[in-house]
Amino acid sequence: MRIQTVPGKSGIRHAKHLIIMIIIGVLVLSGCHRHHRTTPVAKPQNTIVKRQLNSDGTYYVRQGDTLYAIAFSYGVDPMDVAQMNGIKSPYTIYPGQKIKIKEPAASSQKRTASSGVQISTVKTPGQVTTKTVKSPVPSSSTKPAPEATPGPTTKASSSASNTKADPTGWKWPTRGRVIHGFVAGDPARNGLDIAGREGQEVIASAGGQVVYSGNGLIGYGELIIIKHSEKMLSAYAHSRVRLVKEGDQVWAGQKIAEMGRNSSDEQILHFEIRALGKPVNPLNYLPKK
Repeated sequence: MRIQTVPGKSGIRHAKHLIIMIIIGVLVLSGCHRHHRTTPVAKPQNTIVKRQLNSDGTYYVRQGDTLYAIAFSYGVDPMDVAQMNGIKSPYTIYPGQKIKIKEPAASSQKRTASSGVQISTVKTPGQVTTKTVKSPVPSSSTKPAPEATPGPTTKASSSASNTKADPTGWKWPTRGRVIHGFVAGDPARNGLDIAGREGQEVIASAGGQVVYSGNGLIGYGELIIIKHSEKMLSAYAHSRVRLVKEGDQVWAGQKIAEMGRNSSDEQILHFEIRALGKPVNPLNYLPKK
């Protein structure tokens, strides 16, 4: 006679629970195998992407462009671009307009000599140094900008009507430690990266007119460009908030923005000074700390 053992209620419940757990485990492992993919880590963007330049050295104006923003992108003097294209004060440009960016070397040299500033590049082993030197030609020799030509304008493309002398007393644009310095010839190191905290005050380093306030230059985030004279510009990038608009006159020390973050999530201000469109070392102009 064969005796069969019938499991109790607790044994049945335990067996059911074990089976359910095995099924769940199989489904989870199957789902992970099918759908899990390793997410690549995004690398910080350290290069500045320029606007598209045509093969013949020309550029088609886009909505929101200004003459100063375009010239800033290519590191050229906006007055040279205006002269090459016959663009008169207030330097109005139009979407779809084809403008020439590059110029003959002779024209560039003439502009440099008449402006009273010379930019020379000195090469040494492993290093390139850019020097900005005042020439003996007085700034008054610069011809005043021609009168404006009537017509529709794009987004605030005007500039100051009066030629001003170059600033003599620059101010630090914000508080903080310089974490990345200027490196001549490196488009990602055209100025200073000053560390601080998000929302921190950013001031105009010198008086002048705002000739660009926007976010159309890739690599700069929320950007403000101030014209100080026919030769000198300063730029303030990666702002959280811009407090001035194109055409505004600002004075040295005026709050113009609040510090933001760059593409690497660093809380910094990227600050540049340019002479005749070329980046120069801001430490040669700012007071010693």
